[in-house]
Amino acid sequence: MLFDLRGRGRRRTVQVIYATLALLIGGGLVFFGIGGATSGGLLDAIKGNGSSSSSNDVFNQRVQRLEQQVRVNPQNEAAWADLTNLRFQVATSGENYDQTNGVYTDKGKSVLRQADRSWQRYLALNPKSPDPTTANLMVQAYGQSGLQNYDKAVQAMEIVVDSRKPTSALYAQLAVLAHAAGQTRKSTLSQDKALSLAPKAQRKQLQQTIQAAESQFDASKTQTTASG
Repeated sequence: MLFDLRGRGRRRTVQVIYATLALLIGGGLVFFGIGGATSGGLLDAIKGNGSSSSSNDVFNQRVQRLEQQVRVNPQNEAAWADLTNLRFQVATSGENYDQTNGVYTDKGKSVLRQADRSWQRYLALNPKSPDPTTANLMVQAYGQSGLQNYDKAVQAMEIVVDSRKPTSALYAQLAVLAHAAGQTRKSTLSQDKALSLAPKAQRKQLQQTIQAAESQFDASKTQTTASG
């Protein structure tokens, strides 16, 4: 997640923006398949099969069917979007995702890279209205706990932003991701837009929250560079 909830001073801002960010980043969209191109989410598969092994079998069968569809018809936009969506769900299940620490395992990241490839194939078809739900999943896939490809995260986030009513939460997230990607101008413009959409009394605290999230990315990058 982008924000630290422990700071008492940030809780009022979190009430305004965090609920939307939580929906965008994971939770309902991933586990319940709300608004997705595929039928049903991760919990549907698990509840319908009763065990992780059988749910994995279902996932694999669905992946194989979609892979066959795109082999037969590489121009099938819906199949590419469905395949991306499903691969993301696979990456976020079982041994692919460390629920305790909220990070993808090496196996999970391998599946995310497959999702990245199918997503890029989808985008290469220049869909008139790119699927915002799958784009939203890819924001998480490219995020700090996943592939850490912030340029692609920004690209996916812009699809989400363009598909929804403008809110301070959407532009706050875009500002943070653009900062992480080193896109300084876009980050500044997005932050300005977020502040303009927020209630006047909450703008200062929202700005502090955005800056704190950006600092977390900077610290993470520093640690990665030092360990490398």
